[in-house]
Amino acid sequence: MIEDKNKHDPNRRKFIGASAVAGLTLAPGVSLLSIAKAKPLDEAVTSEKRWGLLIDTNKCASGCTACVDACNQENGLNRGDEKEARPEQKAQWIRKVDLRNKETGHEVSLPLMCQHCEHPPCVDVCPTGASFKRADGIVLVDKHICIGCRYCMMACPYKARSFIHEELLHQVEYAPRGKGTVESCTMCVQRVDAKGQARDPACVEACNQEGHKAMFFGDLKDQDSEISIQLKNFSSSAIREDLQLNPGVRYRGI
Repeated sequence: MIEDKNKHDPNRRKFIGASAVAGLTLAPGVSLLSIAKAKPLDEAVTSEKRWGLLIDTNKCASGCTACVDACNQENGLNRGDEKEARPEQKAQWIRKVDLRNKETGHEVSLPLMCQHCEHPPCVDVCPTGASFKRADGIVLVDKHICIGCRYCMMACPYKARSFIHEELLHQVEYAPRGKGTVESCTMCVQRVDAKGQARDPACVEACNQEGHKAMFFGDLKDQDSEISIQLKNFSSSAIREDLQLNPGVRYRGI
């Protein structure tokens, strides 16, 4: 049985905040305190919600990179110092993948990111506990204790994690990053945790603005949420369902 390393650490948010206060920084002027501020430190994340994504590949346009561009812009990826990095070393929190059925010739295009599994292999293999799953299902990396071993990258069946090779100076305050650590999609946790003004992840917002409306975000435990209604009324599937990881990201049309 896969152990949920988050369950014995209910105050993980407080740990991150305390570390930042102690003065740990990931780059000049950037501290994890900024991301800890997304939700008050005395307001715990609970299991009453489980955040998830539904992606309709029937509406996802091949060649459209609006979701990727929005993710890069929102989280400060691939700009400044990273522009000089080799293509295979550039961070990819979300990437577009084109699939073709060899027998029928049917083609679909879909965004692929961290699947925020209920039983995440990345958490299971992490030797320091840097990879962890919040009570609300969002899988994150604690940069303070990530040693860059990249075991999580090897364990992830979705190839959803990136390793930071370069010194990073051009960062956004709410999404601090650091050389020698691993990172992946956070479901724009800074938006999710924004008290009183929560917003969809940047990828979902951009997809809607483009008019595709191929992505739905919401609470999987709320039967009245749009994502739950969509999942109830229309069939969907998870990538690599055989692994029984119960991802928080579902797809329609694959």
